[in-house]
Amino acid sequence: MTKLLSSLFGTLKLYPTIIASSVIILGLVALSIYAVVAIPYDKAVSLWRGAEEIWIDTPRYAAPEWTNLFRRDKLPLTFTLYSDSENSVTTVGENSTETITEFTFTYDYKTFPREMNVFFDAQFDKRQPYIMIAWLTPDGREVSMFRGGIRSSHRYPISQDTSLTTHAPDQLPHVVLLADPASLKDAAAEPEVLPGEYTLRIRTLTFDEGSTVQSRFTVYGDVYGMAGTDHRRRDLMVALLWGTPIALLFGLFATIGTSILTFIIAAIGTWYGGWLDAAIQRITEVNLMLPFLPILIMVGTFYSRSIWLMLVVIIVLGIFTAAIKGYRAMFLQVKNSAYIEAARAYGASNMRIIFRYMIPKLVPVLVPTFVIGIPAFVFLEASLAVIGLGDPILPTWGKVLSDAYQGGALYRGYYYWVLEPAVLLMATGLAFAMLGFALDRVFNPRLRGI
Repeated sequence: MTKLLSSLFGTLKLYPTIIASSVIILGLVALSIYAVVAIPYDKAVSLWRGAEEIWIDTPRYAAPEWTNLFRRDKLPLTFTLYSDSENSVTTVGENSTETITEFTFTYDYKTFPREMNVFFDAQFDKRQPYIMIAWLTPDGREVSMFRGGIRSSHRYPISQDTSLTTHAPDQLPHVVLLADPASLKDAAAEPEVLPGEYTLRIRTLTFDEGSTVQSRFTVYGDVYGMAGTDHRRRDLMVALLWGTPIALLFGLFATIGTSILTFIIAAIGTWYGGWLDAAIQRITEVNLMLPFLPILIMVGTFYSRSIWLMLVVIIVLGIFTAAIKGYRAMFLQVKNSAYIEAARAYGASNMRIIFRYMIPKLVPVLVPTFVIGIPAFVFLEASLAVIGLGDPILPTWGKVLSDAYQGGALYRGYYYWVLEPAVLLMATGLAFAMLGFALDRVFNPRLRGI
């Protein structure tokens, strides 16, 4: 056992690409396991297909937070403040209950946030709670905002309250609240942020016994999370994480279905020969003339875009390919070998000769081809998604690229939206390609000197 391990490590030292590619592949596998454990399948699908209400606390088109590491002027982060006993004071009156909640935060960025919203969750019997909101600035000003009754689930979009832009009609309401008043006097100049401590004060009046009002205040910045967000406020990390196991499983199943079945069919046809071998060769020649991608496009357009249906079609079309002719030539040499004649002499059955003597002899040839074939199918799945034939349910790398293309990500400067899935695709292809070529050198001595 010790000699075997030392021999294995000695071989690995000769091919450092095996170690490098194995590290990348193990990282992708670990990422897949984490995705399945951290975000169960049903939750991942629900999040990715969910309406805007699910992602209401995240901004649109926000870059990843780590991009701030490369900026001198940091972009504003997204944050949410909640009402609780620490920032709320309740006073009980004769016919009503008054609660004053203050959301205090420090804003020291040089750019303005994308938007601001206040959300209310009210529980009452008959009479609606009454809300009065005020905005307190670092320079001592107090701006009166929303006043009125609220529903059980209510949203006050500060960024759409045009009553706040009386003195600066060309600016967004939340920009006016955070801007230095002096910078708003010149309509031709860009407004500047007034840094300091701001307070959003909410005075709540309830009139029914037992009525409660919970509130939260969200400031939507220009950066969010580890992967950023898209046009529907969705956190791209969901698709990047779940795209990993989907891509690996799709590539693995497609490669197993095509490579192994092609290998077995070539071995059976070569051994039996005659009409069976001729039929396999004619089917292969016909299949080689069929347009592979147009068939997949027709299936996705007129029948279903399910990733599992596409997988079956790919396997069916991928069995009888040019590889079957290459394997046939190899099996013809094996068929005429002395040890095959010896197996026939002692009465071995046809299936035993095929699966115990012929196929194992050429398995080393199959392994590199098998490994290299996985990224090819991973890229195929992504390509189908990019052209609009991806599974509409599953979050995949290809779907992220498709949404980025439709949303004009590159034209608008949202490079992260394209680069993140593209880097994962390239890393997957590079890892399996390096491993496949290295294994080809290991199993084929004629390539070791190259």
